[in-house]
Amino acid sequence: MDISSLLNVTSDAVAKTAATASTKQAQDVDESFTSMFQSALSNLHDTNALLNDYEEEEIKFALGLTENTHDLSIAAAKASTALSYTVALRDKFLEAYKEILQMQI
Repeated sequence: MDISSLLNVTSDAVAKTAATASTKQAQDVDESFTSMFQSALSNLHDTNALLNDYEEEEIKFALGLTENTHDLSIAAAKASTALSYTVALRDKFLEAYKEILQMQI
């Protein structure tokens, strides 16, 4: 509950609570951005790892080190799905960035 919008209140307790609430709100916004940014970085690392796994399976199959096409198709599907998800996230981030740029202050 945000009590900082109360007008004509001269109580010190209310003023302290309102100041604490606004400080906590600013910290929550900072932490949510940090967690979102860390999540995006983690997604990029996971996608990169899956693409590397697919390339390794592809090279093994091409060199004749393995004849298991099942592992190759699973690695390809995982890499494709992860890449599609990462591209969709990138597109949404760019869309949000462009929308922020168009905001008038």
